Amino acid sequence: MVGGGLEIMSLFIHVILVSYMTCQNLTAIAASSLGGNETDRTALLSFKDRITDDPLHIMSSWNNSVHFCDWFGITCGRRHRRVTVLDLQDKKLVGSISPLLGNLSFLKTLSLLNNGFTGQIPEELGNLFRLQVLSLENNSFTGEIPSNISHCTNILYFGLGGNKLVGSIPMELESLFKLQQLVIPENNLTGRLPHFLGNFSSLEIVLAGANMFAGTIPDSLGRLPKLRILAVGVNMLSGTIPSSIYNLSSMAIFSVPENQLQGSLPSDLGFTLPNLRRLNLFSNKFNGHIPASLSNAKELSAIIIGKNNFHGKVPQLGRLLNLYWLGIGENNLGSGIEDDDGLSFLSYLTNCTNLRRLGLNDNDFIGMLPNSIGNLSDQLSFLTLGRNRIFGNIPDGLAELVNLENLGMESNELTGIIPEKIGKLHKLQVLDLSGNKLTGNIPSSLGNLSMIGELFLGQNQLIGNIPLSLSKCRRLSMLYIDQTNISGMIPQELFNSLPSLTFVDLSDNNLNASLPSQFTMVNLVSFDISNNMISCNIPSSLSSCTSLERLRMEGNFFQGTVPSLMPLRGLEDIDLSRNNLSGLIPSYLENFMFLRNLNLSFNNFEGEVPTTGVFKDASAISLAGNHMLCGGIPELRLPACINNSKKHSFPVILKVAIAVSCGLAAIALLLWFLAFWLKKSNKELPAGSSLNEDSLQRVSYGSIFKATDGFSSSNLIGSGSFGCVYKARFDQEETTVAVKVLNLQRQGAFKSFIAECEALRNIRHRNLVKVLTACSTVDFQGNDFKALVYEFMVNGSLEQWLHPSKRTTDETCIEIRSLTILERIDIAIDVASALDYLHHGCHKPIVHCDIKPSNVLLDSSMTAHVGDFGLVRFLGEDSETSSLAVKGSIGYAAPEYGLGSQVSEYGDLYSYGILLLEMFTGKRPTDNMPDDSRDLHNCVRMALVNGVMEIVDLQIFSGGEKEEAFLQYIQESIASILSIGLACSVDSPSARMGINEVVTKLKKIREAIPYRERLKKLQN
Repeated sequence: MVGGGLEIMSLFIHVILVSYMTCQNLTAIAASSLGGNETDRTALLSFKDRITDDPLHIMSSWNNSVHFCDWFGITCGRRHRRVTVLDLQDKKLVGSISPLLGNLSFLKTLSLLNNGFTGQIPEELGNLFRLQVLSLENNSFTGEIPSNISHCTNILYFGLGGNKLVGSIPMELESLFKLQQLVIPENNLTGRLPHFLGNFSSLEIVLAGANMFAGTIPDSLGRLPKLRILAVGVNMLSGTIPSSIYNLSSMAIFSVPENQLQGSLPSDLGFTLPNLRRLNLFSNKFNGHIPASLSNAKELSAIIIGKNNFHGKVPQLGRLLNLYWLGIGENNLGSGIEDDDGLSFLSYLTNCTNLRRLGLNDNDFIGMLPNSIGNLSDQLSFLTLGRNRIFGNIPDGLAELVNLENLGMESNELTGIIPEKIGKLHKLQVLDLSGNKLTGNIPSSLGNLSMIGELFLGQNQLIGNIPLSLSKCRRLSMLYIDQTNISGMIPQELFNSLPSLTFVDLSDNNLNASLPSQFTMVNLVSFDISNNMISCNIPSSLSSCTSLERLRMEGNFFQGTVPSLMPLRGLEDIDLSRNNLSGLIPSYLENFMFLRNLNLSFNNFEGEVPTTGVFKDASAISLAGNHMLCGGIPELRLPACINNSKKHSFPVILKVAIAVSCGLAAIALLLWFLAFWLKKSNKELPAGSSLNEDSLQRVSYGSIFKATDGFSSSNLIGSGSFGCVYKARFDQEETTVAVKVLNLQRQGAFKSFIAECEALRNIRHRNLVKVLTACSTVDFQGNDFKALVYEFMVNGSLEQWLHPSKRTTDETCIEIRSLTILERIDIAIDVASALDYLHHGCHKPIVHCDIKPSNVLLDSSMTAHVGDFGLVRFLGEDSETSSLAVKGSIGYAAPEYGLGSQVSEYGDLYSYGILLLEMFTGKRPTDNMPDDSRDLHNCVRMALVNGVMEIVDLQIFSGGEKEEAFLQYIQESIASILSIGLACSVDSPSARMGINEVVTKLKKIREAIPYRERLKKLQN
């Protein structure tokens, strides 16, 4: 019993010891776990401390009231409660990354894309050895890629695109052997693409375009069995494509445009890359033949190999049933032999029923176009054949391509007449037949092309008159019939019925008689009628073309004096030489600040030559052949003007006295007007301009009341912050106008009225709404009444077109349809041009402060005009430049205005950027965004990474279909436009893209659709 008792006692003691040790171990484990949690918490709080701007208040949930695992954007493991995911993409956060994030040792996903983070990427992120996803795209990170990331050997996705990173890809990253996607486009990375990428056997996607990589494409990439997408365009890569890459059967997208690559394509390319869907070699130095084996890659939808040195015949590609884009322009294709049937490949393309774009321009094709060309896909919208050696007649079969929108056949050797059947192409918007040997009359059937916007018929051997039927082409903006043999007079209807005309070139013809007496082309930018036989006086109505920049009338028989062209202050180039003009040189030309070239030579001008403005630069003016001129700057070497007065003291004193008197009178008059407004008297304001010189100079409350049918709701066309806008027609005018009636009960309405009057008093631009007159009086009850009368815009506002409502179609009588991509680009260019003028073209820079779709109005030709100047500010004024008084509009107002920053042109840039994003996504900035993006800017940024089709407004396309045929169109055009919108709407004002650069980039994008040679305008 005693021995048994001792054994039991011993066992009991052993159990106690084991229990004690177990408890000690558990305590230690618990303590360790708590320490790890505290490390994570400290790291997250350090990250929060580095956030300098959090407009969505994301960080407010990061507080002590809840466990950090419940903070917004944080995901923890269920067992150990350690942070595994930090996802704060698209949250508008601004700041830098804390190095303490490197202590989140359980982190697998770090996603901060589409924010405003700056500074360098911390080396400490290399401590995250469990990290699988690193997504930092579309921020503003600087510096180099940290080499310590090499320690994160589990990374599958490595995304640093859309930043400002420099330097080369660190060699240490060769340890990332599990990598599947490398996404580093749109940085400033240099050096070479590293050879070690070929060691990543799981690598599927390499996106490294729009950097500054040089050297060759490493042949080691040919060892990647899973590589599907290789996109390294817009770099400085050179050399040849490694042959091993052509053996990657998994390759679907091979895109290397705009490099300096060379070499030829292997003849068996279509067999070795059977899954290829897109081949983009645009703008390189490739040569050799186009492989006939491409027809074996049956998934091919786009072959874009233009602007290279390919030669020889084009192979038969009729088996590519998915082909929608064949772009082979700007090469040396074609045999150059007349009887070699180098255009026979066109017959095989009739099997490609999805073909929409066919670009053959700038090659060496010789031969006649077969009439069977009409059997090409009825979906074909772009056909460019320009600058080849195609001869013979224009085939009637072209008329069967009823969906053609752009037909370019310029600079060939075509003969015969322009067929009447071409008038059947009702969707045609660009027709270029210039530079051929066409004869006969201009067919009247061209008047049936109701969608035509650009018509180029010059440099042919055409005869006869300009057909009157062209006046039915209401969308015509560019008309070139230069260097032909047309004669007769220019139809009056051409200038009265085509309000959208912008460029007119009728030079070097046999046109005679006089110019039409009335010009109503307010959008006209360039007018060239030089070297004809036009006589009589220059009509004074030319001054109504207020957008005119280039006026060429030399080599005619004009006589008389130069009429007043004072409203044409945007003129840059004037040539009136070789005519019979007489009288004094107009002195107002001194004040044309944009005038760079003035040629008045070989006329009969007389008198003193001015010495300021364009006249102070002898290289900018030409006055030869005018023998009665005197004075001017010494470089002109003209005789001095004779002064018949013997005593100069009295005239000088008299002139000074007159000047002083006039100055005092002007000051007194100005003070009277200010007192007039401040006392809110019942007298009317004088108009800045009028509909036709004398009418509508003054309007009363009664006349406005009558013209709007008692401010009837049926005439209401819009409302805003400070009033309502009505459609009106005064008794003495047939023209419809828009009347903005101020609601003076609203705070700021009176100030808005004064601001708008001041802003619109002296500015003139084709893309600004024109104010006709103003009214400041009292109504029938004796209450103050203020109104502004504007030019009426028949197509309403951009808001109505982007977001049509039932009222838009039922009440406004506007036939709303989907705006096409080029209409949107044109509108975007118009608005940007208006802002460029306000910011840089006015005597005092003007900030609009309220750019949004409802303030962009569209005229009959869909030209955009910026309106509503009730919030404008003049930069440089001492009074009220703080934005505290500027409300703007929610979603469009720049974020710095909410912090009390001063008004600047950067604010307009932000609003414009948001407007641009809205135009091409169809989403208002106040809409709920998908994927919890929270705002339009970041929603678009994310979409540009994942695919622009996720965000683009599908109404851009006819029927809204989402076809692969538009894939390249989307990626290379709309993506570029959205990138401009993003660059304008970044949070940092000084980092926003300048409006001059915006205009330049948008025009380049427009010119590139579909090809750089001619513009086009898609319509439904």
